[in-house]
Amino acid sequence: MIKREDDFQNRREHLKNLSYEELKARFWSLTGQLVDPLLELAKENTSPAIERSVLLRMGFSSLEAKAIVDACMEKSLLGHGAGNVVYRYSKHTRQGIREAGLALLVPAGMEEAARLFGGKP
Repeated sequence: MIKREDDFQNRREHLKNLSYEELKARFWSLTGQLVDPLLELAKENTSPAIERSVLLRMGFSSLEAKAIVDACMEKSLLGHGAGNVVYRYSKHTRQGIREAGLALLVPAGMEEAARLFGGKP
């Protein structure tokens, strides 16, 4: 194995005069630069598998979650998040989360949810 030359002193040159607080601020700044693109990807991109997983955590069975996600895809609501669709529909109808999710399995419920999000009814 090739031995790497120790260049630590050269690499730390731009950091050696920084205080602890300045180093901490630089660390969080660099961390933000790494994480921000990941957060943007998460906000802008989803998949049916991710949305089913969210619904499973909300207490729906896998069959119910699949049906809700399929209905959201049909109404072009998946970009809003299936869990968000269920949540907002439950607030709109003043139902519990589970009851609202099950109501979305009925076409009339999903059409009403689509209107809430400005989607196609």
